[in-house]
Amino acid sequence: MYKEYTMNQLVLPLDLEVRLQENDIAFAVHDLVEQIPDEAFEPFWRTTGCPAYHPRMMMKIVLCAYTQSAFSGRKIEGLLKDSLRMMWLAQGHEPSYRTINRFRVHPAVSPILKEAFVAFRCHLVETGAIDEEAIFIDGTKIEANANRYTFVWRRAVEKHHAALVEKSNQMYDELMADQVIPEIERESPDALTAQELEQIAARLEETIESINEEISSTTDVEERKRLRAERKKPRHLRKQAADFAARKRRYEEHMATFGTRNSYSKTDRDATFMRMKEDHMKNGQLKPGYNVQIATEGQYTLAYDVYPNPTDTKTLIPFLDEIETFLDLPAYIVADAGYGSQQNYTDILERRGRQPLIPHTMYRKEQKKKWRDDPFNLANWAYDEGTDTFTCPDGRKLPFSHESHRTDRDGFIRDFRVYACESCVDCPFRELCTKAEEGRHRQVSVNGTWEEQKNMTRTLLSDEKTGAVYARRKTDVEPVFGYLKANLGFTRFSVRGKQRVKCELGFALMAVNLRKFIANGIGGSTKKGSGHRKSVTGPLFLSKSLKPASYVPASFMFTVVSIVLRCQTMTCRFLRRRMR
Repeated sequence: MYKEYTMNQLVLPLDLEVRLQENDIAFAVHDLVEQIPDEAFEPFWRTTGCPAYHPRMMMKIVLCAYTQSAFSGRKIEGLLKDSLRMMWLAQGHEPSYRTINRFRVHPAVSPILKEAFVAFRCHLVETGAIDEEAIFIDGTKIEANANRYTFVWRRAVEKHHAALVEKSNQMYDELMADQVIPEIERESPDALTAQELEQIAARLEETIESINEEISSTTDVEERKRLRAERKKPRHLRKQAADFAARKRRYEEHMATFGTRNSYSKTDRDATFMRMKEDHMKNGQLKPGYNVQIATEGQYTLAYDVYPNPTDTKTLIPFLDEIETFLDLPAYIVADAGYGSQQNYTDILERRGRQPLIPHTMYRKEQKKKWRDDPFNLANWAYDEGTDTFTCPDGRKLPFSHESHRTDRDGFIRDFRVYACESCVDCPFRELCTKAEEGRHRQVSVNGTWEEQKNMTRTLLSDEKTGAVYARRKTDVEPVFGYLKANLGFTRFSVRGKQRVKCELGFALMAVNLRKFIANGIGGSTKKGSGHRKSVTGPLFLSKSLKPASYVPASFMFTVVSIVLRCQTMTCRFLRRRMR
């Protein structure tokens, strides 16, 4: 005996919502997008042309597809025809992959995603999933959608540019010595600009034209041979000057694209070559990618951003600025030692009024016995505050010598007090103590502000309360990257350009948030009864009877048309069988 099975009978109900399982992620996606204010979708409103798909519907299908690890437009288009949850969210619409791709890279999607993260965080606070005591910041590198071998390196460009400047100056000096062209007005005596090289090429072209006129005006064979020989050098130099001008412009374009970076990819010029854990050639090969920064609490991503520089130290301040545009920072900013620098500590303490639970770069090393017992380590030297002097392992004094200032590449100034030994002559520990040349003596530099900040960090991390907050870092922020890469399968961007990459990252991280939210069941349970979904999940997840006015269900006409088409299909099948 078998259960009844037939392919020629219309099956009801047609409401796809009833077919979805309890606590299906489609409900969470729907309710989250419905919480976004209508004002966020106004940039998509058009009064002319063909009516567009509703941006709420587009947001739902893209976000739901990312929760199912479908990142390409064609896969999302396929899910709209195969997946029940996608059909329900689209309410019968089937946008093409081109429409989907155009939507998810639209500049107006970025503020919509920001509103979604704000709404999600508000619900987490109301349900008690997070306590707003601290945020945990960390970064990872994700490969860009770019060719791995179309790289441009700053050092190579600078090398070739210097050689070009030397050759162009030599060419110009040669032209002036031979009086081939008249002298041109130069902006700088050190290097010729691209416009000046083009001007030289134009002058050489005029010289060549005048020689051509002389050749055409004479019939003497020997004279024509002499003029042709004379024309060879201007022709060669004209070609060389034009080549120099083109290369000059290309190098200037490269330097403008670099900005503060040392490399970029020709395929995606916003991507920088970085060393990643996935070594495709097993030889430390660099790959184009982005430095992804996230801020989490309770293993939920609250904010995110992408940066082109591979190190995390320089990303903390701009990332905190980005967070403050839509969130209030909590009392503690928690990150690993890769963010520990004087500039970051100063910014968090003085500018933002928060506590940095960030160990400095040498914090772990300072805990080891080898560091504490090293007699040549400045931290272990005796210091006399009254005379302001240090004493080296050989008992020699290092009095205060002078103050110095160092300016970083981004303009941050650090102040140092320099202490110098009066004499290191005949010191038995000289080779172990200093690498200074013979005749020079040991000098040490002390940054008082940095030492105070390091002492503050040691105190905070050793305190019971703040130490417990920092101890949560590994189990809070780092698992999110595991969920993103291993569980969701998001290991490479599918779009190009920093702004588009940031939008795609927002979809992926919100997909991780929703999958974790459903797995944890924070909002309560949902039950289906009488053909309606009853939600008890609070303000974020709305019940079907309390849907906002902007929500429009599938039309009755769509249902009628579906039934008619299905009946026609069955009739055609029946007639074909009878004709056979």
